[in-house]
Amino acid sequence: MNKKSALFLAFFTVGVIFAKKAWAVCPICTIAVSAGVGLSRWLGIDDSITGLWIGGLIVSMIAWTESWLDKKNIKFKGRIYANIAGYYALILIPLHYSKIIGNPLNTFCNCGLDKLLFGIIAGSISFWFGASWYFHLKDKNNGHAYFPFQKVVMPIAPLIILSVVYYFLTK
Repeated sequence: MNKKSALFLAFFTVGVIFAKKAWAVCPICTIAVSAGVGLSRWLGIDDSITGLWIGGLIVSMIAWTESWLDKKNIKFKGRIYANIAGYYALILIPLHYSKIIGNPLNTFCNCGLDKLLFGIIAGSISFWFGASWYFHLKDKNNGHAYFPFQKVVMPIAPLIILSVVYYFLTK
């Protein structure tokens, strides 16, 4: 194991050990997604993989915001759509204007779709699917998780699986 991987594993382990409470999509998930974004850029991993983690982070932040707004009893028509549009705009607009998204030499399978944008779309869908599947299974089990840290594992697992698949596809 190289020094960078060991450092990442140490930070992730400390986060898991000292986690207090799991909320909408738990803070550990958001920390793991954020660490994944930073780590993949630091290691020079393909932009499609980095995009997976950015997409997961966006969905996590949307879920956190929705949970916080519910807790504060802040309700208005179209709130979820405003949150979705706002978070994607906060990420995609700066990436576009800084020329990180839109480089014609950085497309997926030469089909014209930017690798980072493709990853963000796939990561958003897979993270949402994993989190939704967790809540579905929890409902089927009388409001209880099937195993410890299931709330963390289920949204992150699709991102990890897709990261491995994309790694071998872009190698």
